[in-house]
Amino acid sequence: METAEILEKSKTLTDEEVVDRVKAGDLAMYEVIMRRYNQRLYRVARAILHDDAEAEDVMQDAYVRAYTHLDQFAGRSAFSTWLTRIAVHEALSRLRSRNRHPQVDITDYDGEVSMKTPGRQLDPEQNASAAQLKEFLEEAVLNLPENYRTVIMLRDIEELSTAETAAALDLTEDNVKVRLHRGHGMIRNWLFERIGTRAKEAFPFMGARCDRVVEGVFERLAKQTSPETPVQ
Repeated sequence: METAEILEKSKTLTDEEVVDRVKAGDLAMYEVIMRRYNQRLYRVARAILHDDAEAEDVMQDAYVRAYTHLDQFAGRSAFSTWLTRIAVHEALSRLRSRNRHPQVDITDYDGEVSMKTPGRQLDPEQNASAAQLKEFLEEAVLNLPENYRTVIMLRDIEELSTAETAAALDLTEDNVKVRLHRGHGMIRNWLFERIGTRAKEAFPFMGARCDRVVEGVFERLAKQTSPETPVQ
C-alpha cells in the first residue's frame, strides 16, 4: 500500500489503534506514527540540543526504541506522551554525553522551528513585519536555558497541556507552571532589550504598525501567564 493511501485510511484511527496494528505485524502502519509526531519530536529534540543533525538522529533513535519496546506501552498515559518522553530522554542523554566530550559548534542555526503567524492574507508590509517578528520569537525561545526552552516548546508551540508536558519531561505540574512563567518573563525581557524601546529604528518602514505588533505580542504573552503561578 502506498504511503499516501496508508495515511489517508489512518486519519480516523487513534494512536492506540495504529499501535495495535503495528503490534499485530503491520509494520507499514508505523509510518503513520512518525508522520504524526515528526514535528513534535524534532522541536523538543532541537530545543534540548540546539543542533539540527543531532535532533534528527534523536528522532530516529526514539522511533526505533519506541518500536522495540511497544509491548511496554501500558496505556497509562497517551501514546504521544510516552513517545515524547522517549525522545526527551534520548536528547538529554546526548546532551550529557556532549557535555562530557565538548565539541566546537561552527554551524549556524537554520532549523524549522515555527511560530504561529496570522492565517489571513497579509500585504507585503505586514508580511515583512510578521516574518521579522517570527524570527525574533524563534531566537528568543532558542536563547532560553534548556530547562525553560523545552517547556516553552511543548506548552506554547506544540500546545500540550500542563499535565502532558509534565509527564513528557518527568516534572510535576507545578514545576511546569513555574518554568513556563519564568520562560515567558525571559522572552519578554529579551524582546524588550532588542525591539521594545527601539521598535521604530528596527522597523523604520513600519512605524506605528510595528509598535502595535510588539504591544500585541506582549499582551498575549502576559495573558498566557497563569495568575496563580508563583513569581520568581
